[in-house]
Amino acid sequence: MPRTPALDIPDLTGRLAVVTGASDGIGFVIATRLARAGADVVMPIRSRDKGEAAAARIRSAAAGATVTTSSLDLSSLDSVAAFSAELISNGRPIDILINNAGVMRPPQRQVTTDGFELQLGTNHLGHVALTLGLLPLLQAGKARVTHQTSVAARSGAIDWNDIDSQKNYDVMKAYSASKIAVGLFARELDAQSRANGWGISSNLAHPGVSPTNLLAAQPGMGRDRTTPERRLILLLTRIGVTGTPESAALPALLAATGPDSRGDQFFGPKRAVGGPPTLLPFWAPLNDLADARRLWTVSEELIETARRAR
Repeated sequence: MPRTPALDIPDLTGRLAVVTGASDGIGFVIATRLARAGADVVMPIRSRDKGEAAAARIRSAAAGATVTTSSLDLSSLDSVAAFSAELISNGRPIDILINNAGVMRPPQRQVTTDGFELQLGTNHLGHVALTLGLLPLLQAGKARVTHQTSVAARSGAIDWNDIDSQKNYDVMKAYSASKIAVGLFARELDAQSRANGWGISSNLAHPGVSPTNLLAAQPGMGRDRTTPERRLILLLTRIGVTGTPESAALPALLAATGPDSRGDQFFGPKRAVGGPPTLLPFWAPLNDLADARRLWTVSEELIETARRAR
């Protein structure tokens, strides 16, 4: 198995970190590393049993760590609002938010509880609603917000005339567009923070390629078997071509905790598919800041329309 590159994480004692998608894979590694550094970690999860088991493993790996779970389904705006309200009522400022959770390639077009294409609704709109819902706590903590995109965002585009893929659905184009949206939102959040004096920094990371559960069997999503691509990635990981979940977690950790990391930056592995974490130039689909502003407006409108329709 390839060796994981070293990354020193500063002492995070007394800091509060929220990590989505932390019950397995890259998110689990991120949450574990933050807990080991002293952070109090909140793991918002869809499956309570899976989340509690993951939290217990983190507590075992990080003696004395404070790790809590809470219910969150990013494909439901009601669930996002309930989780946000829970944290707002607790009142504790958030120091780190890592929007890591995601879904990839359902076997057919599926929609969220609110009627959005599943990948757009979960990967992008759910995290937009979560971030904006937690905005008072993020401002109070002068938080660093890190968003997890994908190598799929290196190319492709958002179809502004069919942003929800209702007219022409291609699963990989929809996935790519959802991850481009993640990147553009990250950039616009940082711009909005600077313009409005929120004190939040927002940056972006991508994990490269590693054998996570994104392409594993997902019965709840209608995928009964692990995809051939995941089996190939497992093979490539064994020979050191692609990364591991441990190495793939490092760009987001560097973005969220690095002493020299700041807003409107992009971190990823040195090679597109793996390697040590490093600062990267933004990919072409993420460079149009007018698109970022447009996406912010469109996303708010989509979320508000869905809420009014309930």
